Amino acid sequence: MLRTTAPEAIDAARAAVEQELAAIDRACSRFQADSELSAVNARAGRWTRVSPLLIEALEVALRAAELTDGDVDPTVGLALELAGYDRDWRLLDPPAGEPEAAPAITLRACRSWQTIVLDRATCSLRMPAGVRLDLGASAKAWAADRAGAAAHRAGGCGALVSLGGDIATSGPAPDGGWRVRVTDDHRSDCSAPGQTISIRTGGLATSSTTVRRWSHAGHTMHHIIDPRTGAPVRDTWRTVSVAAANCTDANIAATAAIIRAHAGAEWLARHGLPARLVDWQGNVTAVGDWPADAAALVVSEALAGRAALAV
Repeated sequence: MLRTTAPEAIDAARAAVEQELAAIDRACSRFQADSELSAVNARAGRWTRVSPLLIEALEVALRAAELTDGDVDPTVGLALELAGYDRDWRLLDPPAGEPEAAPAITLRACRSWQTIVLDRATCSLRMPAGVRLDLGASAKAWAADRAGAAAHRAGGCGALVSLGGDIATSGPAPDGGWRVRVTDDHRSDCSAPGQTISIRTGGLATSSTTVRRWSHAGHTMHHIIDPRTGAPVRDTWRTVSVAAANCTDANIAATAAIIRAHAGAEWLARHGLPARLVDWQGNVTAVGDWPADAAALVVSEALAGRAALAV
C-alpha cells in the first residue's frame, strides 16, 4: 500500500516504489530460483560475489542478529524448510489448528549468524556448507524503508509505504499524522479487533503468529522460528506491534519480542520502544509511550539511536 500527501504525485511515487521492490525481490527472494539469495544458498561453503544491494540486506540481517543476541537470525532458512515453508506461504496448505500444536523439530537446522563472513570491498560472502539464509525477518521492513524514501524523493512529498503490515514513512506527514489501524492482520478492515493510532514519522511493524500459518505433517506451523530449537516459537504473544525511528528497527524489535515470549515486554520497555502486545486471550499490554486509546504516537527512541544494546 502506498499513500502520499500530494495526490498528484502518486504515479511518480508508485513507479519509484515498484522499481525499488523489484530490485530487492531479485536480490533477496528465497522463493525465486534465479534470485541472488538462491544462488548464495546453493553455493554455501564457497565465496560468492553478489550485488551491493544484497550485501546491504545481509548487513541489515546481521545487525538484527547482533542487536537481539541471535534471536532474529538469518540462518534459519533450513529450519523454515523443515517446517514446510519451502514456497510462498499463500501456496501452502491451510492451517490445521493453533500454532501451539506444532511439534518441536529435533534436527538442529540452524547455524549461528556469526558464521557468515561478508567482504564489502569485493561484494562477496561466504558461509558454511549446509547453511541456508532467509531474510524474511528483516528484508521486508528494510524494503519498506527504502521504498518509502524512494516515493518521497520521486513525489517530492510525504509518503507512507506498507508491505504486509510493515509501515515506513518518509517526508512530512499529513495534518494529524498518518492514521494506522493496528490489528493481527494488515488486510483486516476497521471492524477487526485492534486499535487506530497515528504516527508522524518513523516506522511501525507488527509481528504475529496468527496470520502466516500453514499445515505441515498434520501440524500447524508459523513463520517465526526460535533459533534455539529450530522450530516455530511456542507459548508466546499472539501479536506484537512496535514503533521505532524506522520500519527496519520496529520489525527487528517486534520479531525479537515474539521469540522472547513473555520476557519480550520487559525487553522492549528497557530499550524505550513503544509497543502493543496481545496475548491469546486478547489482553493488551502497552509498553512505553504506546497510547492507551486512539491517539498520536510520537517515536522518541529506537534501536538505531543506541550505540550498544544490552540484552
